[in-house]
Amino acid sequence: MIRTLAVTRSHEAIIGLPLEEMKMEEYEWVWVDFVAPTPEESRMLETYFHFHPLAVEDCLHVLQRPKLDYYDDVQFLVLHALDPNTLQAVEVDFFLSPSLLVSFHMEPLSEVEDAWERVSESVKKRAVKANGATFSAYTVMDKLVDQYFPSLFAIEDELAEIESKGGNESVEDLMQQVFAIRSKLLKLRRTVVPMRDLLYRVVNSQHVQKHGHHAYFSDIYDHLLKLTDMIEADREMTSDLRDSYISLNSNRMNNIMKTLTVITTIFMPLTLIAGIYGMNFDVMPELHWRFGYGMVLLLMFLLGAGMVLWFVRRGWFK
Repeated sequence: MIRTLAVTRSHEAIIGLPLEEMKMEEYEWVWVDFVAPTPEESRMLETYFHFHPLAVEDCLHVLQRPKLDYYDDVQFLVLHALDPNTLQAVEVDFFLSPSLLVSFHMEPLSEVEDAWERVSESVKKRAVKANGATFSAYTVMDKLVDQYFPSLFAIEDELAEIESKGGNESVEDLMQQVFAIRSKLLKLRRTVVPMRDLLYRVVNSQHVQKHGHHAYFSDIYDHLLKLTDMIEADREMTSDLRDSYISLNSNRMNNIMKTLTVITTIFMPLTLIAGIYGMNFDVMPELHWRFGYGMVLLLMFLLGAGMVLWFVRRGWFK
């Protein structure tokens, strides 16, 4: 589907005019949005707009890294939206000039839809006149970046839930949850950091500085910086949790080994006595004594109790 939004030189809005009927030189600025285009519609990037073949190729071969390229008087931008369910990047391409914005995406996106409605309302109210193409591009980019925050907030809620669980779950389950969160943060970071680098280039581009939208794009860049800091802080928190759980698990293992060592040590002399009197010899001290069995049991009991008391005084059970 291809939809159009055009503003005449008298600042009147025309929405939905077929692309074949448009004469670009008659309008102040135009936004053309390719939404899940068919192959025939995609070819119009080259046949109708005559964009550079390399830029058109990047549009048709997803998924490209966020970038900014210059072709004559047109800027080509590759942006990334974020799928909130899978945290996978979804490519959105821009062809931007002072009087034209062509957006291209292979699937419908709520962020682009929201931006389209916002720009349409502003145009109808004549709040957007000159440089509307750049303002439209800013609006879409702002919506894309704003949608990163809910995904990151959801991850932080998971982190807070893990911290609140404390020792109610096994270390293995908690470790699996921590590694799952680290995986999500890594996916989010792969989208946010390249977008941050792209916005840095956009903010410092002559096109933005020339047309007076520097403050708007700087605001998006600040949001991406904030997102990057939050992601890094969350990654450090997961690292701390991981190290804490590893230390806790090691401490538990040490306590178990200490307990088993104490038990083994206590039973070593008892096993020795039982082993000696279990040998098949006939002539042994007190072997045929009437009270021999009871005295050996008493000796084993006293020896075991004495060793337990000695370990307690040494602090081995603390």
